[in-house]
Amino acid sequence: MPLLDIHAIERILPHRYPFLLVDKVMELTENHVVAIKNVTYNEPFFQGHFPGNCVMPGVLQIEALAQAGGFLAIPRNTEDQYDTYFLKIENCKFKQKVIPGDTMILKMELLRPIRRAFAK
Repeated sequence: MPLLDIHAIERILPHRYPFLLVDKVMELTENHVVAIKNVTYNEPFFQGHFPGNCVMPGVLQIEALAQAGGFLAIPRNTEDQYDTYFLKIENCKFKQKVIPGDTMILKMELLRPIRRAFAK
């Protein structure tokens, strides 16, 4: 059973279809999150990337991971509301392509405490 389903996710993340790329959250602590993205043939980006050879664009794979990280970075126990932005990628490598039918397991871990609204 997921810790957060799609309805709970929509209460936390500002993203909406077709750009919401997290389907459920399985684990969530102050320092790490494990989320799931079920990749289906009906994803709108597969129409053009690439016809007859569907591959999830790498930038959307990174975006899905960044959205999972949002559960660590977006404050939930405060009235303060502000936007959270992805600023940097280091040493990104793709080990295999993501195609329809795949399940992406998105794991994020805070390396340091969030300071002055910056997370690593």
